[in-house]
Amino acid sequence: MLINEKTAISTSKILLVPYESHHVPTYHEWMKDAEIQEATASEPLSIEEEYAMQLSWRQDPDKLTFIVCLPTSPPASGIVTAGREDSDARMLGDVNLFLTTPDTQDFVIGEIELMIAVKSQQGHGYGRAGLLAFLTYVAEHEAGLLEEFERERMVEGGLSLKELRVKIGEKNVRSIALFESVGFTKVEGGEEEGENYFGEIELTMGKRWRERVGERVDGYRELEYRSTYQ
Repeated sequence: MLINEKTAISTSKILLVPYESHHVPTYHEWMKDAEIQEATASEPLSIEEEYAMQLSWRQDPDKLTFIVCLPTSPPASGIVTAGREDSDARMLGDVNLFLTTPDTQDFVIGEIELMIAVKSQQGHGYGRAGLLAFLTYVAEHEAGLLEEFERERMVEGGLSLKELRVKIGEKNVRSIALFESVGFTKVEGGEEEGENYFGEIELTMGKRWRERVGERVDGYRELEYRSTYQ
């Protein structure tokens, strides 16, 4: 999506920035890890394919993504500069939203993906902080997100984001617990609650999801993101 191309999100615990081309080499190295590939159900890509994927996440109207970075004190200028606050050494992972419409096309479902790729930084609360900041942004900008989605897809206006979903490998207990802690619940069905054919646990947050986010994010600020890269 284009809506967040010039927006960084700063809280007391995390920094989110748009996924830009200068992030790709580090992201590409992350995705070579077999454990990350399994956790994200991803296949390894060439560096050229990774750049194409980054461009897709920037331009496609159904995809919203931020790179998760270590927190920083908001600059006095109110501007986050590419390559400084989000340098390779400060990058932690990413958080994404993928929008879809059922056949009825009278509402939208958002699928969330979250990854803290730097293993030494896992278990320190960055995933939770990044998720809450991201959900707050989605709640604050729901109308703009849906407007871009509707315009490019030529979908009739008036849609609402009815539900958020996430699919997590059944063995990823820590990630399941994280999403449950912010209000997601397991989908009922199957031999085990929430488990699908692929061994994934599906969790959802229904139409009251907006009421569950925002208040718990300390120091939430949206700042200008300025890229010096071409």
